[in-house]
Amino acid sequence: MFSKILIANRGEIAVRITRACRDLGISPVAVYSEADAAAVHVGLSDEAVCIGPAASVHSYLSIDRVIEAARTTGAQAVHPGYGFLAENADFAQAVADAGLTFIGPSPGAMRIMGSKTSARRAAVEAGVPIVPGTVEPLKSLAEAERTAQQFGYPVMLKASAGGGGKGMRLVAGSDELRSAFDNAKSEAAAAFGDDSLYLEKAVDRPRHIEIQIFGDSHDSVVHLGERECSIQRRHQKVIEECPSPINESGLRESMGAAAVKLARAVNYVGAGTVEFLVADATREFYFLEMNTRLQVEHPVTELVTGVDLVREQITVASGARLSFSQEEIAWHGHAIECRVYAEDPDNSFFPSPGTISHLRVPSGPGIRDDSGVEANSEVSIHYDPLVSKLSAWGRTREEAIDRLRRALDEYEVGGIKTTLPFFREIVRDEEFRSGRLDTGFISRFNTRRAIEAENLNHTGEVQEDLALIAAAIHYARLQRRSRGNAASGDNQSRWKTSGRAALHEARSIVRSGNKASRDK
Repeated sequence: MFSKILIANRGEIAVRITRACRDLGISPVAVYSEADAAAVHVGLSDEAVCIGPAASVHSYLSIDRVIEAARTTGAQAVHPGYGFLAENADFAQAVADAGLTFIGPSPGAMRIMGSKTSARRAAVEAGVPIVPGTVEPLKSLAEAERTAQQFGYPVMLKASAGGGGKGMRLVAGSDELRSAFDNAKSEAAAAFGDDSLYLEKAVDRPRHIEIQIFGDSHDSVVHLGERECSIQRRHQKVIEECPSPINESGLRESMGAAAVKLARAVNYVGAGTVEFLVADATREFYFLEMNTRLQVEHPVTELVTGVDLVREQITVASGARLSFSQEEIAWHGHAIECRVYAEDPDNSFFPSPGTISHLRVPSGPGIRDDSGVEANSEVSIHYDPLVSKLSAWGRTREEAIDRLRRALDEYEVGGIKTTLPFFREIVRDEEFRSGRLDTGFISRFNTRRAIEAENLNHTGEVQEDLALIAAAIHYARLQRRSRGNAASGDNQSRWKTSGRAALHEARSIVRSGNKASRDK
């Protein structure tokens, strides 16, 4: 077993790995940029090395600086976490060349599965079904047009080196293809330094379901079941759960067997995730891609299976066998995770960096919060705005949702905007609670929100009008009685005058009251 591990990451995942090291009696070493000097993960480590300025390209993405930090501190292994260099095969090779252990798969497996097109080829060779589409990068717009015509619209354009929804475009018809092709290539080049694209047939109302796999260097490969990841915005997951609401053992077994077969085909060692699209109507599944690292959403699998995936990563990298067999894996209860971001959901989820002035983290039965911040922490403009991952476990999905709802209501973050209000609405949404999920869920949810807001506004206007009419009539009657009995014609004139005055006064009163209520 290692005595010292360098954690080549920051934020929540660096904290998570640090704690796993502590459990194993291993000394954790942190790296940090100048912007992260006061970060939580730095304070929790035994040693910390500044590896450059705030820009990640000169710090967290600098292979040379990370390896130099490992050498100078005497670390024997490097854990990449997720993001940054985690799926960079050149980094994994550089770690090995420096005489260190990379806690993850081999550079060869990463190269095959890290490219979406070569991963699709590997899936075809392993007999794993893929979404109909190309297995080689598109050479031109003309080829994209011919291929789209062959498979039929709608189609998806995707970056070969992509992830996180970048370089991805849904194309409904031929008139949209040119602009989508140009935009996807430009975005892919900026995000990954590689503008190559491939094309897939778009699956109607798909669920995004992934299988957690684990391999060791003793030829054991197992799966730990599925995670439902269909709730996404801009192709990025925001809510994940284990197991899927589908929860069909036959489907789990079939997808698990396919994932294990693919992992074996590339001699995979360590934690990885094989992602599938599942047609909701037919339950047919298609290989989508493989993430050759620990997933952001790994806590829900840990809560349901009882397996510490980060601890297992470290022990397997040291040469140990997996601590469990396929037959020993069991799924107990249900877990759901929300990714709490520093974003403003009322402003198109625009980032909301700044200082966290107040923080109250929920707790209680079944609640887990994985975080890399505390009160007075700075959410930087330079990095992913993830604040925490809030997870809830229950004996049933209904109990997990109820606990998550309670925890979201308890959660308080001051000084910045977060996605907490958005999640509080989702967990109360009937479509979510019933498990009717697919990748279009958030689009439909936002449409329902807009309709409800419009109906509420209309109801409020009607109620205000009724209040005005009632107030005017009441005021006019009071005026008429106070002036005694007058001639019939004179009384009608006074009614009209006092009625108009009453309407004006009532309108002012009602509007003032509404403003006071809103301010309150």
